[in-house]
Formats: sequence, C-alpha cells, structure tokens
Amino acid sequence: MDGEALTIEAARGALVLYMAALAAILGRREGGGAVGRGLWTAGMLVYLVHVCAAFHVVHGWSHEAALAETALQTRELFGVDTGVGIWFNYLFTAVWATDVGWWWLDRAGYHRRSARVSATVHGFMAFMFFNGAVVFARGPSRWIGVAAMVLLPVWWLWRRRTTRS
Repeated sequence: MDGEALTIEAARGALVLYMAALAAILGRREGGGAVGRGLWTAGMLVYLVHVCAAFHVVHGWSHEAALAETALQTRELFGVDTGVGIWFNYLFTAVWATDVGWWWLDRAGYHRRSARVSATVHGFMAFMFFNGAVVFARGPSRWIGVAAMVLLPVWWLWRRRTTRS
C-alpha cells in the first residue's frame, strides 16, 4: 500500500472505529466498558496513523504545506481562503488523545465527568468527523462518511426506543 492509500484508508478506519466506539458507548450503561474503551483507543491510534501518513506523504512534514493545502481546500469548497481548519485538526488530535488518556488513567473519574464535558467532547469530535468524512471527503470516502453519520443516530434512536419497551 502506498502512502496516499494509507492516508485514505487510515482515515476511513478511524471513522469506522470512532463510530463503533460510539455505538458501544451509547449502547451500554457503563459507558461502553472495556470494549468501548478499546475501540475508542484503537480509533485514535488509527487516526494518528492517518495524521502521520498525511504529514509524511502529502505535506513533507511541513506545517506550512498543511496550512496551504487546508486553505486551498477551503477556498475550493467555500470560496474563503483560510487555513484555520488545520488548527481545528490539531485541536481534534489533542482532544481525542487527551480523552483516551483520561479514560485509561482515571476510569472512575472519566465516568464521573459531567454530561456537559462529554457533550462538548463528542459534539466537537462529531463536527470534525462530519467535516472530514463528508464535507471535505471525495468519492467512496464521502459515502462511507454519510452512511456512518446517518446510521449511528438511527441505531441509537432505535436502541433507545427498544430498551424502553
């Protein structure tokens, strides 16, 4: 597999693991348990493979190149010449890694955190995944992203409804 294919496949894999982790987390009272934590961790690690592959293959380990590419893609899609999205990607990486670390290092504290913190983390991550997997994606990746973003809420609503009955 060449570097560009690795970059794309790692992004797809991270999306699938992210969605599987959310399904585990939303589907169990104990917040996903060991399965949810394992999927959450695996998703973050595969995402880091995507980031490293993108920086190595696409950007030559250059922040300036990544910034320019982000600005180009944003201009092509929205007519706005800004690379601010790269900073959101850096923040996304930090948030996911911190969240995984918190879950491993302080499981009890992680599960006691406020609903507001969880909603903020998951809301930001969903926003970023939607942008990466739907808005900025092309070809099959976009359709995988659309399917994932539609199927998870449908599954959650169905599960919520059937567990109440």
